[in-house]
Amino acid sequence: MTSRPRRPSPRLASALRPPRFTGRLHDARTATAVGRWLGLAFAVCFVTGLLSHYLQQPPDWLADHLPARPTWGYRLTQGLHVATGLAAIVLLLVKLWAVYPRLFVWPPVRSVRHTLERLSVAVLVAAAVFQVLSGLLNIAEWYPWPFSFVPVHFAVAWIAAGSVLLHIAVKAPEIRTHWSRRSTGTLGLPAEDVHDRRSLLIGMGAAVGAVTLTTVGQSFTPLKTFDLLAPRHPDHGTQGLPVNRTAAAAGVAARDLGAWRLEVTGPRPYTLTLDALRALPLARVRLPIACVEGWSVQAEWDGVRVRDLVARAGGRPGHSALRVTSLEVSGSYRVMEMGATYADDPLTLLALALNGQTISLDHGFPARMIAPNRPGVLQTKWVHRLEVL
Repeated sequence: MTSRPRRPSPRLASALRPPRFTGRLHDARTATAVGRWLGLAFAVCFVTGLLSHYLQQPPDWLADHLPARPTWGYRLTQGLHVATGLAAIVLLLVKLWAVYPRLFVWPPVRSVRHTLERLSVAVLVAAAVFQVLSGLLNIAEWYPWPFSFVPVHFAVAWIAAGSVLLHIAVKAPEIRTHWSRRSTGTLGLPAEDVHDRRSLLIGMGAAVGAVTLTTVGQSFTPLKTFDLLAPRHPDHGTQGLPVNRTAAAAGVAARDLGAWRLEVTGPRPYTLTLDALRALPLARVRLPIACVEGWSVQAEWDGVRVRDLVARAGGRPGHSALRVTSLEVSGSYRVMEMGATYADDPLTLLALALNGQTISLDHGFPARMIAPNRPGVLQTKWVHRLEVL
């Protein structure tokens, strides 16, 4: 007696069946309308991210030509970078919701062209999700991965940018026919969906506005009252400034600073005690400190002009770069190089006081760098050595 082939159970058959989507707004018009704003956010993030990267790690040919003006330049560009990155999280979620039924089309590939298109979409989605997620964790200073954030985030940004351009090129005909409410593709969609689509887009805009309003105050201080969700508040911290890396985290202790000396090397090297440094002509400047995490604060700094220290060591005005070394035990920015434009700028100080008070240990006592239009990670704290290059 032959046995009949067993049929799969109803539950197994249901699991093997491609999912069905009944929502009416998973269409090309919704995807295009959301995609315009998402593309704009990604473009702003990409351009401001490039500026931040090359300010932090300039190639040799560019290092001496980076501009020190406007003084608020990095504060603006990095504030935009973080604000649009946070807004992009909301936009990306809505975009994925609009298009995710297409991820389950059956059969999954229909031709070589269709296969390549789906692969490009997979790369785009993976790169976009990685960028916004890793950026979010970076501003929270949580790094649950074994790789260095900066080079990987920078490299994936190029992959994401290329994937976006490729996606736009492939989908250009569909985007064109659904670009506006009067486009032919949009007019061919059910008229009853217009109201619901408008409500979806208004809700998305409200969510982006709420995220922006409750986070942008960390850099745009007129809105600091609403700074509820950002990891930093511009007024919270020692001497009125937030602190990213404390002296304890850097391995710098007050008891070890009794014999501190500033060593300046160059054609005419010299050494200064803290009292001798304070006895030099001092300058007062008002400059923002702006960090890659997006927060920034305007502050008043007192200290010695770096160009005076460079000139005393025999450096050439406007032509001598600088290498700055911190007392910090370890860290990616323990040694920092400053191009000639910054080193010669009259606003660049080896700061000794902050907002009228001797600079605290967490803010870099006995001396720290402050320069215009520079990332906070390059405003080196606990300086003990300057090398005129």
